[in-house]
Amino acid sequence: MRILSFSLIWLAGAAAAWAQPYRVTVENGVPVRTRDGVRLIADVYRPQADGKFPVLLERTPYNRAGGAGEAVKMAAEGYVVILQDTRGRYDSQGEFYPFRFESQDGYDTVEWAARQPWCDGQVGMFGGSYVGATQMLAAISSPPHLKAIFPYVTASEYYEGWTYQGGALLQWFASSWSSGLVTDTLRRKAAELANPKAWIDALPIESYRMLALPPVSSLAPYFADWVAHERDDEYWRPWKISEHYAEMNSKSLHAGGWHDIFLKGTINNYMGMRRSSPARADQRLMLGPWAHAATSPEGKIGDVTFGKAAVLDMTGTTLRWFDYALKGRRNEYATGAPVRIFVMGENRWRDEQEFPLARTQYTNYYLRGGHLLSTQAPGRETSESYDYDPANPVPTIGGRLCCGNQIPPGPADERPIEKRSDVLIFSTPPLTRDIEVTGLIRAKIEAATSAPDTDFTVLLVDVEPSGYARFLTDGILRARYRTSTRKAEPITPGKIYAYDIDMWATSNVFRAGHRIRLYVSSSNFPRFNRNLNTGESNLGATRMQKAHQTIYHDAAHPSALVLPVIPR
Repeated sequence: MRILSFSLIWLAGAAAAWAQPYRVTVENGVPVRTRDGVRLIADVYRPQADGKFPVLLERTPYNRAGGAGEAVKMAAEGYVVILQDTRGRYDSQGEFYPFRFESQDGYDTVEWAARQPWCDGQVGMFGGSYVGATQMLAAISSPPHLKAIFPYVTASEYYEGWTYQGGALLQWFASSWSSGLVTDTLRRKAAELANPKAWIDALPIESYRMLALPPVSSLAPYFADWVAHERDDEYWRPWKISEHYAEMNSKSLHAGGWHDIFLKGTINNYMGMRRSSPARADQRLMLGPWAHAATSPEGKIGDVTFGKAAVLDMTGTTLRWFDYALKGRRNEYATGAPVRIFVMGENRWRDEQEFPLARTQYTNYYLRGGHLLSTQAPGRETSESYDYDPANPVPTIGGRLCCGNQIPPGPADERPIEKRSDVLIFSTPPLTRDIEVTGLIRAKIEAATSAPDTDFTVLLVDVEPSGYARFLTDGILRARYRTSTRKAEPITPGKIYAYDIDMWATSNVFRAGHRIRLYVSSSNFPRFNRNLNTGESNLGATRMQKAHQTIYHDAAHPSALVLPVIPR
């Protein structure tokens, strides 16, 4: 274990923003022993001063060293900051399996920190994505000294909204995230075989141990498990955060992005804890225009520059939240509204008292003949049809993605998919006035298919007078999971079914002169895995068949986009 001392020297501008009262001491490689004997490794950043301080803990699978700069800043403000590699990652012992050990390891680390002589008995946790998952999973185990959390862009459970959505696998995320994790796992496995003294006397000579590296299936066994468990079954139950809100007694700042892959989880965590947590009065929600990627200094996300107000000062926000939650300071989190949202289209922040907003007017925009969206209900109209071929799926363009930069996340121009024969387009005429849409969105589609199973997808865009069609939100529903993702219910080819598709949420002002547009199709690949239209489970499936899809929009089958319109 190495002990370092930092004397913080800042440029004049930084010094004005950060009044630093403490120098910082860093202890690298601090071991924390879990209940089952696994040694987790952490770095501890402490103010160089006598006394006790609140602890801020980040448990990460992405290499604790990456957070050193932020940790120094926060420790200089009077916190002990602990950065820990999660089990089976980087310097920590054990085998990594997403979610499986995070509750017990989080509990053990929180309580270990609380026992240290430099801790004042209060522990907070912070961080985003899977680091948010380590917070939520720790919180459901109710460590007595976990007083506050700041989960950023994370989920409320790990079936719906992390691995699956509407019964469809989030294939791009599951694949790309697992690929990133495998890099460190492979390094660890290679290191285990790299000592020649352990195998140099083995015969035959060609049994060189480095040739015994494990197959990819053993580097990420969870991926195969996710594919095998395509239903919301008992495999997912131990990590179902949404079943434990009443046990989570932590002040919480839930932050997410309108373009983030885990947006629905952020919203659900806030709503669930606001309703059921013993700390319900100390739940806060912040929703920006962010995607699951960095925001440029100008506030550019995907194609769109939302302005510098859209840039989140992560370190500053973290400090202000814990100044309130752990130090009792009367800042904006003590006196302000519980909800803060970024309204796109106007590109400004607005405070609210609840989410969804109490003044919401849920409004049906019906699919009509002539490819129209209208608030007027349909009468006697014809249906619309297209053919879906899983060998030629509709490509994903931007939107709620992670990870890697091959398909950039965030708002993008969706016009390229309008040229396809397997995408139906429904639009309002140019709007005569501004319309604000803020809140939860659904599409209720009445449809039939020639196949024994298929998907229906929807995507909402804001169409500017120039024609630019900006992504806002999307959704998918696998036909056999139309009633519940816990049980597959086969469909009858040719029969009309109602599909209630969750499109999650957004906040956007459609300006006068713009159009509201909805795309209806049956694929959005590789964001979601292709439905092969055979009714077979994902595991082992290779056979494909085409499907003829019919979308109905008459008085007896009123397909509609349901928008949360906010009076202005």
